[in-house]
Amino acid sequence: MTVSALRPVDIQSHLYNSFLHGHTADVVLRISGRWRALYKLHRVVLIQADYFRSLFTAGFLESSQPSRPQQRGVEEIDIIFEDSNITRAAFEICISRLYGGGPPLHIFSSLISTTSQPLSPSFPIFDASEAIPEGHHPATPQFLLSVLATAIYLCIPTVASQALSLIFKTLGPHTVVPYLHFALGKSIDSSVPFYPDPESAVGLEHVAEILEDESLSIYGSLDGRSSGIASEMGTDQGETSASTSLDSANSDGEESDASPSHHYGPISDKIGEACTCWLVRWAKDMVMFEDEQFDSRGGPFIWRRGGLDPVWITAIVAADTLFVRSERERYDFARSVVELRRREGIVEKEEHQWDRMFSEAVYYENMASSSSCSPTHVLISLLQAMDDIIAISHDKSPITDKPFATISTLQVALWNQSLLRHQITSHKAPNSPTAPGSTSSKDKELGFSVPTSELKATPTKHTSLNVDQKLYYPVPGDSSWRMGDNGEEGSGTSTSNPISMEDLFTFSHSPCAASARQSSNRSGTRKVATDKDAEICSTEETFFGLRRERYTSSECGSNDRGGKRRWTTFPPCRFGVEFWDIDALKEKSRLHSQTVWYAGSLFNVYLQVVKKKGQTQLGIYLYRQSTAESIPPASAPSPLITGQNLGDRSSEPSPPVDRPALSRGTSYPSLTSTSPARSTFGSPSFISRPLMLTNSISPPTTPAMPSSGSTPTSSTSPSTTITIPYAASPVAPQQAYRDSRSSILAYFMISCASATGSSQMRFTSAPDLFAVGQSWGWKTSSLRTEEYMEVGEHATSVESRTPISSLRATVVLGLV
Repeated sequence: MTVSALRPVDIQSHLYNSFLHGHTADVVLRISGRWRALYKLHRVVLIQADYFRSLFTAGFLESSQPSRPQQRGVEEIDIIFEDSNITRAAFEICISRLYGGGPPLHIFSSLISTTSQPLSPSFPIFDASEAIPEGHHPATPQFLLSVLATAIYLCIPTVASQALSLIFKTLGPHTVVPYLHFALGKSIDSSVPFYPDPESAVGLEHVAEILEDESLSIYGSLDGRSSGIASEMGTDQGETSASTSLDSANSDGEESDASPSHHYGPISDKIGEACTCWLVRWAKDMVMFEDEQFDSRGGPFIWRRGGLDPVWITAIVAADTLFVRSERERYDFARSVVELRRREGIVEKEEHQWDRMFSEAVYYENMASSSSCSPTHVLISLLQAMDDIIAISHDKSPITDKPFATISTLQVALWNQSLLRHQITSHKAPNSPTAPGSTSSKDKELGFSVPTSELKATPTKHTSLNVDQKLYYPVPGDSSWRMGDNGEEGSGTSTSNPISMEDLFTFSHSPCAASARQSSNRSGTRKVATDKDAEICSTEETFFGLRRERYTSSECGSNDRGGKRRWTTFPPCRFGVEFWDIDALKEKSRLHSQTVWYAGSLFNVYLQVVKKKGQTQLGIYLYRQSTAESIPPASAPSPLITGQNLGDRSSEPSPPVDRPALSRGTSYPSLTSTSPARSTFGSPSFISRPLMLTNSISPPTTPAMPSSGSTPTSSTSPSTTITIPYAASPVAPQQAYRDSRSSILAYFMISCASATGSSQMRFTSAPDLFAVGQSWGWKTSSLRTEEYMEVGEHATSVESRTPISSLRATVVLGLV
């Protein structure tokens, strides 16, 4: 007779029942932390976690733990949790997962952002009345952070990975500030919870034997002491937080320096990275919302007091990746934030920070880069180029009656603007013109850039009398990075290759590897190697990769030990572009952004679908527009979204799409969701794919409202057909002067934000030749996924989409 063996599921069930009832336990853990309790457990199960493996098998127990008499032959061990982020419920969930059980986690649907509803289905309301299925544990933001902290402490990588994935999944307007505070080393108690967390894990209320006589918190008696367990095992539980400021100065600090720090190394940095990606994508939208809701005191607080620190606000305003359409819109955004805070009262520390922000964060030199009007002749154009700066010089706060920007700051900007114009218009063209495909670039340089070695050798050659006031901006190399949420990589769900703690930390600290870029034009193809030294430092000190680089000559040397970088004295042009309904874009057709003017040339960005070897890729390209060509129409929200009828421009839009405007004439789209139903959420995934930087010479474009190869869709008017993706009438930017060179040498960066904002892909290009009618860019299949656009049969219909369902990208462009 053959006796059938026990199945793995039977063994797991047996162990879990033993855990629930405390049967045949061979160790008792006496926990001291936010709670005090006894847990009857089993060593053979606990050693799955490296913490307990070291505790039981590495000789650590006998040398470090106080001895207690055995109770009924079971050894009792003291475990002290000094980390206040470790809660009872999180600890019990982690232990139950080691036994293969525990309650399922319930994620509130009002916290989940999707491509079709990027600010969550119920925004701006958090639905706390949502029914939680019986036996499920509510996965609130505070609880997820606690699970992550506990799993890291106990070294359970699969649980830590799941918690990290759910944190990214629930990143949104209600959670971005608590998650950022966690990344900065603050306690989970620093944010007010918007849903009560159960004290114990659901279904595990009787696993712990609560020590009623010792129920007081132990943190007061443990301050200043390091955990012997953490130090012996090398677990980083208290890494000192770096200072945070726009340029590495000390923060005014809302918390005392003596406050304990809860920093978890690269994992904390990765959460901070995702938060900054979200903030720069949705900054202007959330300021508009908070301004509308000021009197009601409703909704999440991000820019108002109780949200971001003023130093962080300054860093975000200064960030190259902040989504604003122009430098003027950046100023308008900063102005709106400051006035929003001032409505709650004047704080002297904040005022000092605002002064610094308006003097350093905005590049007033480039105010004319994105203005839209039709110039008549050069003199009028030059006067119009000064309009924004002159208007800002007269702009005063209605609350303080003081100007936002100082006259001296604006005067310096005008001087730099004049110097740039002089350098370009007085540049002598070479005797023999360079062919468009030539690799020769010496004759295209304006002499803007200088290497670090030269700054070190002759610091006064490229500076004014006051060396400390001269600022330099880095010229980037070739690189491609993924910032923020890495998708499903590192989720640890594979049973064949379980994730390790080392893998989790490596995953959290490793953006997308840069690939070589290729360019092709009429003269052939060439390959440019990736700059191996181009690495984004993503720590609290750099605002998790957000801080723009700008240094004095002496600082350039200290920040470039190898002496390989080059620097320019002129700040780059920064502008944002936005594209709608890109899922309808057909192969080889183009969808353009608005056209901007910078340093005597016209530029725009376009998207193009490319199919290669059965794989569909989406390319994003920066294009130098010819002044002889017609300006291409720019992508715009479809009238089907706004409810407007093309045949009647005077018709009133429907109520859900009201578009209020911020001060200074900056209009932002409505945040009201018009989608009747939420599509099924699918976790975005990111797989490393080839990234190709390609170059092409384009024929003149023909002005046309519909995008070539797009899908026609009938509107409500029988006489009008709306083409999707929709493009608005072209607008020619003003041109204060013209760069007559057929080719220029320029560097640029394009950062594409994901649909929900939790990640971005950042591409940078070293200086290369831009001929008139030439484009440079990247194509990758990663941009044509659910993470960046609506794809597949579950895509929301055009009529049900909102204006904020778009692909947003920021561009940094500079000459050398």
